[in-house]
Amino acid sequence: MPGRTDSSAATNRPEVPAPQTRGTRPAGGAGTAPHASTARFPDGERTGVVRPLPARPRYRRQLRRIGPGRVLEIGCGAGDTLADCAPGSVGIDHDPRSVHKCRARGLTAYTADTFLAGPHARPRAFDALLCAHVLEHLDDEQVEGLLRAYLPYVRPGGGVLLITPQEAGHRAEPAPVRFTDFTLLRAFAESAGLDVRRTYSYPLPRAAGRLLRRNVFALVGQVPR
Repeated sequence: MPGRTDSSAATNRPEVPAPQTRGTRPAGGAGTAPHASTARFPDGERTGVVRPLPARPRYRRQLRRIGPGRVLEIGCGAGDTLADCAPGSVGIDHDPRSVHKCRARGLTAYTADTFLAGPHARPRAFDALLCAHVLEHLDDEQVEGLLRAYLPYVRPGGGVLLITPQEAGHRAEPAPVRFTDFTLLRAFAESAGLDVRRTYSYPLPRAAGRLLRRNVFALVGQVPR
């Protein structure tokens, strides 16, 4: 994608499914989805050390911007935000321990492979997709593969919420690949075929992101009808 800085820093490259033509939907339980996780990232894989992310805010208010209904959360971690989603929502994380923590809380969560083999992997089954604090750890190919793999599970007209940290939060994250700001978020969303509805800084104006770890970039998109 023009104007983006690709990186070779991500050595834990996820498996990416074969490209699909626009408008096609995967059959439930078929194919291979990329791994998505908020639990560990490439340098942890190289050293054998699992490096947890700093505590993140729960995005209860932000979920309202993508409307009510069932959410598919990519990189659900221990399920703090998933717990605020509507009944029937599902989380995906590549770390089985995170999945176990979610299930212990009564939430529905899978690793990527078990999601594809499970009963919830049905095309257009979800009303929205949430992906927070994941994209900054992936290179261009991985981001495009992840969105291409999971967007077909969201109904036409469904909402998409993409969240990445601003400067202070980016510095605090373990092994981010590159700084993912409004420009990159919009480029990723448009490349995935989404209609971009809004971008905004949360919880404070953009200038606060240089000092406040919890200030984030947020993009609200919509799957075309």
